Amino acid sequence: MNILVHIWKDIWQKHKFKKPLSYFIFMKIFAFTDVHGSEHLIQEVIKTIKSKKPELIICPGDLTIFGHDLEKILSKFDKLKISCLVVHGNHESDDELKDACKKFKNIIYLHRGVLEKGDYAFFGYGGDGFSTKDEKFEKISEIVGKKTKGKNLIMITHQPPHGNKLDYLEYFEHVGNKSYTKFIKKWKPVMSIFGHLHEHFGKMDHINKKTILINPGPLGKLIEI
Repeated sequence: MNILVHIWKDIWQKHKFKKPLSYFIFMKIFAFTDVHGSEHLIQEVIKTIKSKKPELIICPGDLTIFGHDLEKILSKFDKLKISCLVVHGNHESDDELKDACKKFKNIIYLHRGVLEKGDYAFFGYGGDGFSTKDEKFEKISEIVGKKTKGKNLIMITHQPPHGNKLDYLEYFEHVGNKSYTKFIKKWKPVMSIFGHLHEHFGKMDHINKKTILINPGPLGKLIEI
């Protein structure tokens, strides 16, 4: 099986950031998830982005309801002229979102990919939302962990990792992905950003007091790193 891992070292230059990443004492990131095609939520997110002026936008999936109006939604974020990292959720397919992202200059499809610059590396892995284990992720993430060793790694998935406050549902208990947690405990990324569980929108937690967990929800969160 071929394992696809991209290391994009020049993406900041390609997408014409006003200043190199190393210039910033901190970088402002705006993360949001699971807007599910809501015009109201999308406009609120765009309004906040324009106000907060982040250097980077992150969306861990479910921009749509089963892919409806996907390109229309992506075009709204592309017009902000800020690089936007996206992975697919359980409402978009891998191929569908990958093909759509190719049509936009500022939208970067990060599924099974790494964006690396300065001291930071962003690792994206989208889809699913319901599995307790992902063997493909485990093979890919082992490569990513080795290639990004020494970097401040930020992990972007749709499903949350297993065994924390943000994957716990009453009557179901913990419903996150154990493969993600295994990766976090071994490679200790500084942050894990995800969505999927609407019950925990806007909440934060941590694993081993080393990795910050964030479900930014559809209204989003401004993150400074």
